[in-house]
Amino acid sequence: MDAPFPLQPLILAGGVGTRLWPLSRQHYAKQYLALDGGQTLLQDTLNRLSGLAHLPPLLVCNEESRFLAAEQMRQLGLQAPILLEPAGRNTAPAIALGALEAQAGGADPVLLVMPADHRIPDSNSFTKAVTVGLALAAGGDLLTFGIPPTRAETGFGYIRTGAASGAGFSVQGFVEKPDTATAERYLASGDYYWNSGIFMFRASAYLSALKKFRPDILSACQAAFQGRRADLDFLRFDEAAFLACPSESIDYAVMEKAKNIVMLPLDADWSDIGSWAALWEASPKDGAENCELGDVVSLGGRGNYINAQSRLVAAVGCEDMVIVETKDAVFIAPKARVSEVGPLVAQLSAEGRPEVAFHRDVYRPWGSYDKVDEGTRYLVKRITVKPGGKLSLQRHQKRAEHWVVVRGTARVTKGDEVLRLSENQSIYIPVGVMHALENPGDAPLELIEVQSGADLSEDDIERFADKYGRM
Repeated sequence: MDAPFPLQPLILAGGVGTRLWPLSRQHYAKQYLALDGGQTLLQDTLNRLSGLAHLPPLLVCNEESRFLAAEQMRQLGLQAPILLEPAGRNTAPAIALGALEAQAGGADPVLLVMPADHRIPDSNSFTKAVTVGLALAAGGDLLTFGIPPTRAETGFGYIRTGAASGAGFSVQGFVEKPDTATAERYLASGDYYWNSGIFMFRASAYLSALKKFRPDILSACQAAFQGRRADLDFLRFDEAAFLACPSESIDYAVMEKAKNIVMLPLDADWSDIGSWAALWEASPKDGAENCELGDVVSLGGRGNYINAQSRLVAAVGCEDMVIVETKDAVFIAPKARVSEVGPLVAQLSAEGRPEVAFHRDVYRPWGSYDKVDEGTRYLVKRITVKPGGKLSLQRHQKRAEHWVVVRGTARVTKGDEVLRLSENQSIYIPVGVMHALENPGDAPLELIEVQSGADLSEDDIERFADKYGRM
């Protein structure tokens, strides 16, 4: 690029929030969800960059989500390094890893740091704001984007602005989520903006600020970065060094301490989709203020958010309710009480319920599977293998498997044999026999797997070869 400080998008996708449970779960967070039935929030974030000249984006995510993130980028035709955090340490260390990687080739780009789970429908206003901010950030300022408040919101942090500074404002301080009276005072004053969590600065400017204010974070991240290694599409960092890093947000670590902070207004219909009520607010609605997704039939309802993922949801006379149905859970709450999903999920977690962490649909680099049914000594899965996908060469010591091809063509390794199965054909894999499954075709392969045995957990897998490095 010709600009002295090219734009380097840095997407933060490591969150594991459950405020949108049961859709969002620990191992399938909201950034990977298509909340309106179209593209996912992560894909929307990446597409938002289309109006800007930029370097290939860097993505930071966690170990559990890596193949999901890679697949969603692949669907957009993108291939760029995915930085894997060995553990969650909040935003300041995650951005430090991204800044170090951005400088690895000797450049000093302007980082555009964006959470992967926000909704910004007005992409033109976003592009204009970033373009204005690029010049400010290239000059060495630490830039944060503030959202003009439209209501006395108690669920967001705020930025208190000072004097005008070109197209932006100086920053007098960052404040935590206020109570209602304080939020109303902020709204009336006109001096406060919502904190969007979107930032721009040169990589060197951020690292210099971190060195000044939190050298412990910087040194731990530098040590972790020195031990980095490539693994397929991913960059892994030294785990021991990163685990020694304090957990801290960029707000606390840098932005609340530095003096060269500039806030640029971002008026682009932004939402962090932080609750079911916020999602209802941001979603298209009918004349009765209902947002209904999926197979929904409702009578006499008003102001509802109803999302049916897998079956018919019928409702009569509901008002201001949230009803979310998935294959393995149903959540029902008044919109005014959706914040209590946190304590609810905590209770489910304390009871050891798997629905907190996993969906019934489980995603793997080769495709996905759905646990259709299970009982004592049996488990039934519907498996989908994408074209070119291949399950690892493996064996089980405590279970046998029976595969029936429903659609497509399968190449099956069974011991020393390699067989080709078509629709309606089946094969039996006894206990202890080495086997593998591959889709050699150009359409998805679907099959039904019936497991039987004493241990049907994912722990009973002994891998001998895997094209995705999961050994």
